[in-house]
Amino acid sequence: VQLVESGGGVVQPGGSLRLSCRAFGFNIYTYPITWFRQVPGKDREEVAMLFANDDKGALAESVKGRFSMSRDSSNNTAVLQMRDLKPEDTAVYICNTRIFRVGSGYVNYWGQGTQVTVSS
Repeated sequence: VQLVESGGGVVQPGGSLRLSCRAFGFNIYTYPITWFRQVPGKDREEVAMLFANDDKGALAESVKGRFSMSRDSSNNTAVLQMRDLKPEDTAVYICNTRIFRVGSGYVNYWGQGTQVTVSS
């Protein structure tokens, strides 16, 4: 199981970015996909979650109305579309999935993270 992220970068306030999280070793619909973001010196924040076997999910209050999530089955990828970005959205964004393994319980798998910088 592997998650590979792409799409980060530098954008001005009010701009947009599209992050991708491509899954290897499992079908992207089978398990929940969660996006976290990490700022140095702060706790990791859960930003968005796509439910398993569903196109629905949940967003943190801080990003509601600006971020949206989807899956692209043709590329086995989860997408986080970010609009109206603010400087406080600057962080490393990391995608995650949790898979139940017999004998091990739930196992977390993490992407490598992608840097998003919102600055004028």
